Amino acid sequence: MCPTIACVVPCHNEEAAVGKVVRDLRAALPEADIYVYDNASTDRTVEVARAAGAIIREEPRKGKGNVIRRAFADVEADALLLIDGDDTYDASRARDMVDLLFDGPYDQVVGARRETVHGAYRPGHAVGNTLLTGAVRSLFGREVTDMLSGYRVFSRRFVKSFPALSRQFETETEMTVHALHLRLPTAEIAVGYKGRPPSSESKLRTYRDGWRILRVILNLARRERPSLVHTVVAGLLALTAVILGTPVVIDFIRTGTVPRFPTAILAAAIMTIAAIVLLVGYVLESVMHMRQEQSRLVHLAYAAPGRSPRRTDSGAAAESPSGTRLEADDGSAPTL
Repeated sequence: MCPTIACVVPCHNEEAAVGKVVRDLRAALPEADIYVYDNASTDRTVEVARAAGAIIREEPRKGKGNVIRRAFADVEADALLLIDGDDTYDASRARDMVDLLFDGPYDQVVGARRETVHGAYRPGHAVGNTLLTGAVRSLFGREVTDMLSGYRVFSRRFVKSFPALSRQFETETEMTVHALHLRLPTAEIAVGYKGRPPSSESKLRTYRDGWRILRVILNLARRERPSLVHTVVAGLLALTAVILGTPVVIDFIRTGTVPRFPTAILAAAIMTIAAIVLLVGYVLESVMHMRQEQSRLVHLAYAAPGRSPRRTDSGAAAESPSGTRLEADDGSAPTL
């Protein structure tokens, strides 16, 4: 039985580019179902995509995250490819990405962007991507080279275990952190990246969306690394209490009296708050571990991606598909 492949193309006013994206995907993956999710477009995006042979779905709530949430819930496939409808990614690499997913097997293959046309990256976007990727790398301890790439292939078990809580462009950050924190096998492959067609307008706003993504990273750190965040906050509070309380202690040692009662009370209160914050962090860490275990069990409920179904226990174990294994022994994310 051949594995099923689906392509999801989120679109908002992509009349100028979506037709070419659909045709390129059809040429690269003729067996795939291609879904164009129209996200409240006001131009001819739907007509152009339908004429190119795509299956049209609609998500009226604006935002790429809303589209991903809807598509991941609706589309059933062994491999799900996600690509933007603006024709900036090299859709001809879709076959290579899907093959790599099955040959791994991996739960995610990320198309790491490489400029094929000078100026495809706006300077603000390039700097923002570097800074935000570095933040995720520091917080979650894994190698990531292009955290914000919108060109990815997922296994069924990734899709069905991914909560998809984001509403806008920060959804790629959520995907990356989901894979890193559950230690899902991931690979990267270099793909061409070029500018939009002249008549196509970017919906990404450098500062607004960059701040939104940074806010998502901080929220994810608070949720996924609560002991770290609470330890830092508790440490700052404890340092403040020590700075305030040290003169009071020195006065007590010298004179045997406490002349500054308000300062002493304030320092003691801040130190008590620091202890409570630290304790809450450890409690939340336990809750996070339970939530991680639940996500992992959902992930394991689905078979690993492969080109043929696995044999049952009564038969011989199926051999791994041919191909180079890119995952390192220490579980770090591989890069092609």
